[in-house]
Amino acid sequence: MNTFTLQRVEQKANFDIEYTQLMRNLGELERSIMGVLWEAPTGLPVAEVRHRVNADRTQPAALTTVLTVLSRLESKGLIATERGERPRRYRALDDHASHTAQLMRDVLGSSQDREAALARFLDTVPRSDVDTLRRLLG
Repeated sequence: MNTFTLQRVEQKANFDIEYTQLMRNLGELERSIMGVLWEAPTGLPVAEVRHRVNADRTQPAALTTVLTVLSRLESKGLIATERGERPRRYRALDDHASHTAQLMRDVLGSSQDREAALARFLDTVPRSDVDTLRRLLG
């Protein structure tokens, strides 16, 4: 393995670790906002994000709070702001399935025995999921 390839592998490993830590460290409101944005692939203006997030909350989040959280999510690289439109639209950079797949890769990558981890995983999932995996693997 040449130096360049090794550096790319190390960068990818560091990104994976950072991504997993980032998602674990998201607060409740951040997770709620990500859930709203995953359901709206074309993005939403802040007022609509706030409306949808507050639909499930007993204590509504203020508009300024939602804006602050959106700004933090953008600085973490999870969302993008489309500034060319008025009002600005916020959208998730990856869909929820991609996010889930990344978390699964991160957890599997941290295992000392990948085969054992996969075997235990398959023992715990419903038969329909095993069938889906078989079908996807062809």
